[in-house]
Amino acid sequence: MKKQTIKLSFIFSLLVIFLFAVFAQDSVSQSKKSFLWKVQSKTNTVYVLGSIHYLKKEMYPLDEKIEKAFDQSNILGVEANLDNVSKLDDQKLVESAFYSENETLEKHLSPRAFELVKKHLTELGASLEAANKYRPWFLALSLASIEIAKLGFDPNYGIDRYFLSKATEKKKIVELESLEYQMNLFSALSEKDQELFLLYTLKDIKVLEQELDKLIKAWTTGDEKGIELIMTRSIKEDKKLIPIYEKLVIERNKKMVSKIEDYLKEKETFFVIVGAGHLVGNQGIIELLKRKGFLLEQL
Repeated sequence: MKKQTIKLSFIFSLLVIFLFAVFAQDSVSQSKKSFLWKVQSKTNTVYVLGSIHYLKKEMYPLDEKIEKAFDQSNILGVEANLDNVSKLDDQKLVESAFYSENETLEKHLSPRAFELVKKHLTELGASLEAANKYRPWFLALSLASIEIAKLGFDPNYGIDRYFLSKATEKKKIVELESLEYQMNLFSALSEKDQELFLLYTLKDIKVLEQELDKLIKAWTTGDEKGIELIMTRSIKEDKKLIPIYEKLVIERNKKMVSKIEDYLKEKETFFVIVGAGHLVGNQGIIELLKRKGFLLEQL
């Protein structure tokens, strides 16, 4: 596989983090708000927008309030700058995502898990030989991204990509995390957690087609509770997923809040984009900022 192809595959896969959770709860909202918050300190303003990383062209143009907030901002903050894909270390990426030499997925999964993988790949018409070199976390994200793309959702129309393209040469761009940091989050998961992550992904993929629209509806109406139900359903069903959820969501929320606090001390207005799931719930970014005494308004 060519290095650039590996990098692009990695980026597109990484962007589906928690997008493929089981959307089994209906989320009807009376709210006409967007998924954008205005956060104010005594000296500065930071707009925080919840993102969906895969969208369709017809989702644009976005809400006028979102576009206006972006135009009024001086600096764009993103989880990771997708334009920095070329800066990823080729060798480290390959080692993190793929097994080397005689190591294979089959050797690192339980027989039950590997049989489920084989069954899914057969249904997909994909190569088992190629997938057998993928580490579980990377295979999980890759399979999810394939299914989402089959439904017509494109990372090139994701909220992050849209605003990054608008910010080029017009606004300074800062990262709350980085592509390398996000890659390390997954590769650092234990083999047990990686297998669990893969198994739940295979389960959730089966309901994507009929349930993905609920995520879009919740996002377009500013429905915090709807997104929260999407985010937490899996851990309510299976408590074994809680440690993974804490590593991939809650711990990151706290670190991103720390970055936003720093932005609120600056003098220039920031427009920050993070995955919508990071904003909701008792441990979400919005609630954490409220507890710190900042003034917040959902627009």
